[in-house]
Amino acid sequence: MTTQDIFHILQADIHSVVFATLDGKGLPQTCVIDLMLADEEGLYFLTARGKSFYERLAVRPFAALSGRKGADTLSSVSISLRGAVRNIGKERLAEIFEKNPYMEKIYPTEKSREALEVFQLCKGEGEYFDLSQQPPFRQAFSFGGQAVHQTGYRISGEKCIGCQGCRSVCPTGCISSTVPRVIDGNHCLHCGNCFRICPVKAVERLG
Repeated sequence: MTTQDIFHILQADIHSVVFATLDGKGLPQTCVIDLMLADEEGLYFLTARGKSFYERLAVRPFAALSGRKGADTLSSVSISLRGAVRNIGKERLAEIFEKNPYMEKIYPTEKSREALEVFQLCKGEGEYFDLSQQPPFRQAFSFGGQAVHQTGYRISGEKCIGCQGCRSVCPTGCISSTVPRVIDGNHCLHCGNCFRICPVKAVERLG
């Protein structure tokens, strides 16, 4: 799945996501924000200059967000990302209202829209996690030139002695039967069972 595919799911299918930013005391604050546009340059949303959310972005132009779709846990797809934010002012505001016509009911006049400014998530990384398939599927992604930082666990081929410890406690069966053992990161839950049970400390934590 490409980053653009993931952006499309976030913007079109999920649309309303939970944003996390830091306040003046360095404490996390969350709010629900609609993602208005998505393209190869990033994700776009807007807020009013009078909102605390706007002030937090102005001071610390960085945000994390999470969105989920699905009727229940075992049919869900969740996407989380974090990255740099930039204020692009009124740029693309007209396009946002055209493609999200419900916004006209919230801000019905040109005058009422004067407080609005558009922000772009322009550089960052994230994770797509699909529990609707078994074993679950996980994919890291990045955008805007950001490198992907690997998370989860891996097994050192030099240390692995080929015991069955890690495989016996893996809930998704994502550890190879070959020796040295290999973890398939696309299906790893990051539970850490293998890390805790390995008698020779061959399992290493990433990230």
